[in-house]
Amino acid sequence: MAHTQSSTLEESRERSPTGRRSFWGALAQNGTYNAATGVLFKTQRRQFLLLASFPLIWVFVAHLGPIIQMFWISFLDSYPPRVGYEPQFTLDNWATFFGQSIFVTPFIRTLVYAFTFTFATLLITYPVAYFLAKHVKRQNQLIFLLLLLIPFWVGEIVRTYAIMILLGNTGALNRLLMMLGMIERPIPFMYTSFSLGVGIVYLTSLYMLLPLYSALEKIPRSYLEAGADLGAGAWTRFRRITLPLSKEGIASGCTLVFLISTGYYATPVLLGGPSTTVFAETIAGFFHVAGDQWPTGAAFSSIMLIAALSITGIFLKLMGRSGKGLMK
Repeated sequence: MAHTQSSTLEESRERSPTGRRSFWGALAQNGTYNAATGVLFKTQRRQFLLLASFPLIWVFVAHLGPIIQMFWISFLDSYPPRVGYEPQFTLDNWATFFGQSIFVTPFIRTLVYAFTFTFATLLITYPVAYFLAKHVKRQNQLIFLLLLLIPFWVGEIVRTYAIMILLGNTGALNRLLMMLGMIERPIPFMYTSFSLGVGIVYLTSLYMLLPLYSALEKIPRSYLEAGADLGAGAWTRFRRITLPLSKEGIASGCTLVFLISTGYYATPVLLGGPSTTVFAETIAGFFHVAGDQWPTGAAFSSIMLIAALSITGIFLKLMGRSGKGLMK
């Protein structure tokens, strides 16, 4: 009798409110389904690989796929494909960069700009992140973060035009300086390294702020209090406690800002001038002209990617070593 009641209860659970057996109930009793799931989920390793396969496929197809394709195109003598012609393998596209100094100048300028703007962004956003993490009440931190995120709700082009309005000859900055009597005529801020730097720092500050805030917010206040009890001054506590413990945020933020700065195109076009041409503009020029220039552009893109990743790897290695030294 008890067995009959339990069987009836199990069948009622497998039935939908309309009285029909549910799909999932029928699937759970299917032998092929049980065998397949038993093989796929037999071990935790298999479960992890199954769950990770979808994001990994997305990363390889949507992210690494175009990069690999670009790298391959850089070794072809013709692209896009033409009817009746088979592209040939060549190294001339890479040799073009190393054989003409006109291309090396914007490449070096881009790296110098990226270093300078990254350092400037770090100096500007670190105090903001520190104040937000250590001097704002925890329940109010989210509100302050949302206020800081408001300008980033619009696109890159809109924010770049905002910088143009700010720094123009009739912009807010020149008007303010003239109102204060500091200048008699507008200062030509636009189309210079200064305007380009202001734009890049403004556009990338969020990528520096969030990692810094995350790292600083995790530092226990008891560490700083213990340092103060042992007689350490404010500067000593910052140098020996806060700075070493926030090095992961510094490394992450600097890496993001540096990589983004090397690839910006629209902002340098709008804010820069003839003397501030960056490598991204040089690369774009090969894709905007007719003829077999795409392989050269792909080669130049690969060169910048390899250089940026190499510099980032060296920086992260040095950050790891310097962090250990600061903790001693």
